[in-house]
Amino acid sequence: MKDIVIIGAGVIGCSIARELSKYNLDICVVDKNNDVAEGISKGNSGIVHAGYNEKENTLKAKLNLEGNYLFDGLAKRLDFPFKRNGALILAFSEDEMKRVHELKANGDKLGVPALEVLNKDEVLSLEKNISSKVVGALYAKSSAIVNPYEMTIALGENASENGVEFKLGYKVIDIKKEDRGFKLIFENKETINTNIVINAAGLYGAFINNLVNEEKYEINPLKGEYCLFDKVAGGICKRTLFQVPSKLSKGVLVTPTVDGNLLLGPNARLDENATTSREGIDEIIENGSKTIEDLPLNRILTAFSGIRPKTDIDDFIIKSSKDNPNFINVIGIDSPGLTSAPAIGKYVASLVSDIVNLTEKDNFKENRKGILRFSELNIEEKNEVIKENSSYGKMVCKCELVTEGEIIDSIKRPLGATTVDGVKRRTRAMMGGCQGIGCMLTIANILSRELGISISDIKKNNESSVVVGYKED
Repeated sequence: MKDIVIIGAGVIGCSIARELSKYNLDICVVDKNNDVAEGISKGNSGIVHAGYNEKENTLKAKLNLEGNYLFDGLAKRLDFPFKRNGALILAFSEDEMKRVHELKANGDKLGVPALEVLNKDEVLSLEKNISSKVVGALYAKSSAIVNPYEMTIALGENASENGVEFKLGYKVIDIKKEDRGFKLIFENKETINTNIVINAAGLYGAFINNLVNEEKYEINPLKGEYCLFDKVAGGICKRTLFQVPSKLSKGVLVTPTVDGNLLLGPNARLDENATTSREGIDEIIENGSKTIEDLPLNRILTAFSGIRPKTDIDDFIIKSSKDNPNFINVIGIDSPGLTSAPAIGKYVASLVSDIVNLTEKDNFKENRKGILRFSELNIEEKNEVIKENSSYGKMVCKCELVTEGEIIDSIKRPLGATTVDGVKRRTRAMMGGCQGIGCMLTIANILSRELGISISDIKKNNESSVVVGYKED
């Protein structure tokens, strides 16, 4: 009998798991995917929003502001990339400038720090590549950027180091109410009994809730498509460049990433199919060209999409079920969900404390050390690392300068990579110009060797995506 089962190993589930791992609890995280950050969290723009656009007296407003504040300390303790680069919300007409002033007033009312309205000359002095048609902007200095899946992995690893069990590849197909708590039934016929369920299942949050609770929800999947440019294009802007937001989304943005690339997107379409389309990519390029007229389209590396779990309720749903108080829903976590994640972890812990008595561990490990980035070392440091471990002297990904030592580390760590994409998200191997053509097979061979399984069983991501050969049904 577990104390708590968290359904979902995305940034929200892992944030909750890490926060609850501070206490003497028997916790398990389950996810239908074979790795953390395989769902919504990997298709995310990585923006830590300032919070000026949220509505007063909502959880989104409260947790956005609190979460943003927590990032500096969390990134330092868990050793994941994070940068406060600031954001400009650009106006291209006098009507849009009125909206900029409204956003400033709203942000001031909510307590968002360091907001400033800029005129055209002030905007262009900060970002010279912005279109000369710009009229002015709101400057949100507390806005930041983060790598969403590296953050999720860091949270998950730290939770694991603090005793949280992870069952990945476990798809919940039913939940039964028991005399004491709940029984979770998985697709593989296994079961887990638990006192408390925390539903952080992302796009499947409504399905999980509706299995056992009388109050029903519906998720409306909102797809956003992106273009990722290479690092040559990464210097076009220093800050995140928004346009004045619409009611449906915060609009198409142009932003540097923490890894040095340039990101363009997203659009917003009600669609549960996580594919990209020519029409969608053309749409974000057209809208992005309003911000920067001469986007270097020849530097696009790849396109991808992410899906946000919107509900008809214009706020996060984070509460115990009316008919099952030990069932805590954390659903409808669309934007600013990533920003709010650290605060959501604390908020859910407070809900858990209303159900059980929480006692703090004496041996909680607050810090986590990330994977060594060999390319960031100076020559003396590189020689010393190679002297200690020769695998760091073998370059595997020549585009991103990732060594065999880093790949082995990504496999051997807590919640280590078991797929090629798992290695990619942890090390950036295959994220350069060749997109894995030059190193995918080598990485698959390393996975095969380190995991002790046949290379024909190595997957790119899911069960059907074998790297070598094919897999019959």
